[in-house]
Amino acid sequence: MSRACYRCGRAVGGVERVGRRDACLGCGADLHCCRNCRFHDPAYHNECREPQAERQVDKECGNFCDYFSLADTTPAAATGGARDALEALFAGRGSAGTAAAGAAAREPGRDGAASAKGKRS
Repeated sequence: MSRACYRCGRAVGGVERVGRRDACLGCGADLHCCRNCRFHDPAYHNECREPQAERQVDKECGNFCDYFSLADTTPAAATGGARDALEALFAGRGSAGTAAAGAAAREPGRDGAASAKGKRS
């Protein structure tokens, strides 16, 4: 695991302490923000696992939180592999499902018009 910017995934390096005004050298994003904190979790109240921390409205803006601790994270750029694996998993279904839907639409008796005829009689 490495310490990296939440936005661009660039490694932060051997920084002992992140100040409120410190910014990423790659994209200029604030480093002392909720998105880079080890306590940040969207599933929790106020998106923070630290119950005593004050609420921060903008999670990507630098703040003065006393509980901030730079998270050990996987860079954002590395998460693209998960999306590629997901797309590869469902790649075969997209074309087969479209072809089956097209064939069903062309078969007589399976469209809405056939059932509408039966209701008129």
